[in-house]
Amino acid sequence: MTRVILHGCNGRMGRVITGMIAAEPEMKIVAGIDPFQGVVNEYPVYKAAADCEIAADVIIDFASAAAVDGLLAFAVEKQIPVVLCTTGLSEEQLAKVKEASQKVAILRSANMSLGVNLLMELVKQAAAVLYDAGFDIEIVEKHHNQKLDAPSGTAIALGEAAKAGASDELHNVYDRSQVRQKREHTEIGFSAVRGGTITGEHDVIFAGTDEVVTLSHTAYSRAVFAKGAVQAAKYLAGKPAGLYQMKDVVGL
Repeated sequence: MTRVILHGCNGRMGRVITGMIAAEPEMKIVAGIDPFQGVVNEYPVYKAAADCEIAADVIIDFASAAAVDGLLAFAVEKQIPVVLCTTGLSEEQLAKVKEASQKVAILRSANMSLGVNLLMELVKQAAAVLYDAGFDIEIVEKHHNQKLDAPSGTAIALGEAAKAGASDELHNVYDRSQVRQKREHTEIGFSAVRGGTITGEHDVIFAGTDEVVTLSHTAYSRAVFAKGAVQAAKYLAGKPAGLYQMKDVVGL
């Protein structure tokens, strides 16, 4: 039985994961962590990680960037591996993640979906062929109107995949509104759409002369991310210290 602590248990993703793990015969949520206490759960919920004294095999995190520092300290102290799903981390926090991974297993991914992680590999392969052939690279992402960060962590990760396949000379451009000049071939342009209840859409556009290749992924519900997080938790439990990725889980 894999014992899980769910960090951010009362948020939208936390509720989806709670329901999903309830149907898993070999997993059980033994505690939750969330400052919001207005939800009735079948497991105890603590306001902060430091308050939790319940033993577990793995932590699944879908909280906020502001809570990540405390979570990392807790995970290192208790030696509990973490599936870190929160996005929008600062450079300082990313450095702390790397430091903590030297002491405990941490799996961090910009997106927990199997399809998105496959998309990243396809983008890398496409960029290796198309960039030198003169194709420009643009990334368009769409999310619901409650999402705080823009562009999404997944969009940025897709850009990094393109750079890995093509060239380090590529650089990200997030805003062209203040510039009147032609597009440079070395740009990766990012566009972020926020509206309604869009779960998540990502298009990587390779635009060449008289032809366009577009690689796309659409998430129709949050269940795809929850399923990936649960798979990652099964994989990470018992693993030695280190920094893992979703591609380790799916074997890419």
